[in-house]
Amino acid sequence: MNKVLNVGSEIGRLRRVLLHRPGKEIENLVPEYLGKLLFDDIPYLEAARMEHDGFATILTENGVEVLYLEDLLMESLETEEKRYDFLKNFLRESSITSKNLTENLIKYLMDMSLFTMMEKVMSGIRKDEIKIENISSLTEILNNKYPFYLDPMPNLYFTRDPGAVLGNGITINAMHTSARKRETFFLDWIFNHHSIYKSKNIPHWYGRDIPYSIEGGDILVLSPKIVAIGCSERTSAEAIEILAQRLFKNQSGFEKVLVFEIPSCRAFMHLDTVFTMVDYDKFTIHPGIEGPLNVYEITQEGEERLNFKVHHEELSKVLMKALKLPSVELIRCGGGDAIVSGREQWNDGSNTLAISPGVVITYNRNYVTNEILTKKGIKVLTMPSAELSRGRGGPRCMSMPLYRDDL
Repeated sequence: MNKVLNVGSEIGRLRRVLLHRPGKEIENLVPEYLGKLLFDDIPYLEAARMEHDGFATILTENGVEVLYLEDLLMESLETEEKRYDFLKNFLRESSITSKNLTENLIKYLMDMSLFTMMEKVMSGIRKDEIKIENISSLTEILNNKYPFYLDPMPNLYFTRDPGAVLGNGITINAMHTSARKRETFFLDWIFNHHSIYKSKNIPHWYGRDIPYSIEGGDILVLSPKIVAIGCSERTSAEAIEILAQRLFKNQSGFEKVLVFEIPSCRAFMHLDTVFTMVDYDKFTIHPGIEGPLNVYEITQEGEERLNFKVHHEELSKVLMKALKLPSVELIRCGGGDAIVSGREQWNDGSNTLAISPGVVITYNRNYVTNEILTKKGIKVLTMPSAELSRGRGGPRCMSMPLYRDDL
């Protein structure tokens, strides 16, 4: 692997991936604020960690190097000066505007070991664990009943969304919800300060400062020339157009962007919750997107202008034309049964992570879909999922591929 980043498909052999092991941020989920933090339920941390460790074990046993978000962050904070700068900027990102509160929190965090500091930054700071003297803002007074000075970040274990590797470059995404915006600060810090990445002249196809949201769960690399992007509740048309322009203009190798218009609802949160690639010509889908749907094809016309075509046809035909395949097989979540597909879709039955062509990691609880995949010739590696699935994301959501072999 002579390149730091390389993702030219969804199915090339996975060599390196970024994960985050669930931490104490999960234990700062409380019923009153579940909606604010984008959760429907509260995972049991100890069990969730065991499940996540099982996920990492499957990856490593299949030749994948697992990097952890928390480790890369700590490795990029080797001096006290960098830690201070990191905290100052992170607290600003956390909408903490009071100078007094900022100074108190920085002192509190700087007095910790690096590991404890990082754990605390991610898990949040409760008001009952530190005494802040001389409250000096109306906001602090009016928010007196809110239990946190610093909000927890329970969505961190879904590393797919804050960024995406496309070819040899990366998008540092602008998240749709305020609950997740700080996650991209971590990724941005790593790619600007970590010794492995900062000096490699890595192309940045999209930046977190752009005011249009886009999330990694909506981005699928179908081939070295084609990217599929879901225009969803969390990914805007404006962001897709900007990304397409940058990919074409900067000689990324990508020549076409297929934009899938998907419903704006919780069950169809991202494109990868209803559609993933599992082999050269096989895809898992939720039956709800199989019928005729709007797909917008973006290509470049001249040096600056984008060309748009609209297709309204079955998904299979769209994929056959785009990938120049004689046929494709769409494998329905739950076999297309309304009850089963609805249940298994809720638990991310279509959210598979391919680690090589025809080899995927799935949640064991989606046993109907897993059995169908096996019968279709797909090797299915299952992982336990009773607690992790409460966060509404599957194996693909929990992983950010950094390097795949070319097909």
